[in-house]
Amino acid sequence: MSAKKILAIINAEIHTIAQKEPIQGSILVEDGKIAAVGQVEIPAEADIIDAAGAAVYPGFIDPHTHLGVSEQGMGWEGRDYNEITDPVTSQLRALDAINPMEDGFREAREAGITTVMVAPGSANILGGSTAVLKTGGGLLHQRVIKENAGMKAALGENPKRVYSGQKRIPSTRMGSAALLREALVNAQNYMHKIKRAGEDPEKMPPRDLKNEALIPVLKKEVPLRMHAHRADDIATAIRIAREFDIDMTLEHASEAHLILDRVVESGFSAIVGPSMGTPGKIETQNKTLEAVKILSEAGVTVALTTDHPVLDIYQLLHAAAAVVRETGMDEYQVLRLITINAARILGVDNRVGSIEVGKDADLVIFRGHPFDYLSTVMYTIIDGDIVYPPEA
Repeated sequence: MSAKKILAIINAEIHTIAQKEPIQGSILVEDGKIAAVGQVEIPAEADIIDAAGAAVYPGFIDPHTHLGVSEQGMGWEGRDYNEITDPVTSQLRALDAINPMEDGFREAREAGITTVMVAPGSANILGGSTAVLKTGGGLLHQRVIKENAGMKAALGENPKRVYSGQKRIPSTRMGSAALLREALVNAQNYMHKIKRAGEDPEKMPPRDLKNEALIPVLKKEVPLRMHAHRADDIATAIRIAREFDIDMTLEHASEAHLILDRVVESGFSAIVGPSMGTPGKIETQNKTLEAVKILSEAGVTVALTTDHPVLDIYQLLHAAAAVVRETGMDEYQVLRLITINAARILGVDNRVGSIEVGKDADLVIFRGHPFDYLSTVMYTIIDGDIVYPPEA
């Protein structure tokens, strides 16, 4: 029987996120889980990190990226996020295209980002299932927290740009909405056929991976993760979600603040961003950091995203700092956007997003405040193992 692996971080200012004010003390980690926080008796056999003068935070989370499916520094060889041969590709799985050795994962670890959602791109109305994984810590299958974290969907400019060029549907927003409804109806019909077949294999319909992939959406086991920037696209997405009684998250949500009452009434969460930089297309002309504050103050569960590689993954902290600077939001509330809020939207808050007993020991130790560009990451820890610096 192997010995229990124990790590102790001592003399630390601990920002648990579970509470606003930091506490002074230690964090005890046993076999990759947080075993104790605060005034802790340190076992003699523990490996020690002395965090005197430093601060510990839960590992940061980017809930919408294309890490590993859009590989940095490559052309078509590493471009695996959009299957632009069919506007409905619900049968695809991001997990099948992730390269865990892609350089963006290293940059994430260096910035203290320990969990990400990886999604297909937004060229298709339905792009495939998303996955939540750690940014380090072993082989790909060992990093996965949630193999199916939702079905990527998209409305707006991207699908109609791609397929109007192919002179096929969707070339309009009408076509996009129609294809989404059609796919959901097909999946409903497929599900009903399976139910009617019961235990009789002769009545069972032929297996259909496109429709099969949408059954968890129809059963509300996973949400649609809806790429939508413009207010009218967001409204259409909400309307369709209500028609089919499905759950949804609003991804990017650049104009969600312009239809605030509708978004609040929907109860859907919003992953906002990337909000920094020059608007790259018509549908992002009204993007603003103020949207984060407006939505948050209205009671919407909000998280931030880089949409890596649109922004480099390490700029998640820059975006969070910009929200504080430009909107005056409280630093603690903004920290929640990239920790526990993101974890809740991804459905993994039982494991990550805060420093609490029983959760995964995903931690980042900072010299300085994370929102200060002069601050440095001393250590990034995933499942109790130091993953940055690599020689530690």
